Amino acid sequence: MTFILGLTGSIGMGKSATAAMFRARGVPVHDADATVHRLYAGPAVEAVEAAFPGVSVDGVIDRAKLGRQVFGNAEAMRTLETIVHPLVHAAEQDFLATARAKGANLAVLDIPLLYETGGERRCRAVAVVSAPARIQRERVMARPGMDEERFAVILARQVPDVEKRRRAHFIIDSSKGLDFAQSQVDAIITALSSTA
Repeated sequence: MTFILGLTGSIGMGKSATAAMFRARGVPVHDADATVHRLYAGPAVEAVEAAFPGVSVDGVIDRAKLGRQVFGNAEAMRTLETIVHPLVHAAEQDFLATARAKGANLAVLDIPLLYETGGERRCRAVAVVSAPARIQRERVMARPGMDEERFAVILARQVPDVEKRRRAHFIIDSSKGLDFAQSQVDAIITALSSTA
């Protein structure tokens, strides 16, 4: 039986780097964000363009154009999620079926909005990647196109880090360097591989 671990963390916490650490250890990882990118170049294009006219260019969703229509607009975001989430969930189920067929002891669902979308109910445990707010802010504000307003809107959509930490089975501290984070990932893999 494959143990399903949810992996999440607020923006700038180091979740993507942590997911790569699991992947490097041979653990299958389903990246929800990467799935959305693929959907925006294929299966979701027609429905998203129908809901938000003008956001597709040459058969691919232009994320900047889409962002301008949905960012900060709760109703538009809900419309988008009703289109995209079922497709992401279907891809996730395909991923898990493959992981089980290959006999994986552990599989990771890398989902940025895990708690926000109720995704934790599909996992046997959740690992939250976290760092102090000061480090998070430094990381996020260094990103191209980021400003205080955009950062605030993103944070408002996310369950606060303190709440994620409270609900997590595992907390991965990404503030002390890659080696320290890798040691925490390795400890989780060891612990969970024996319970699968």
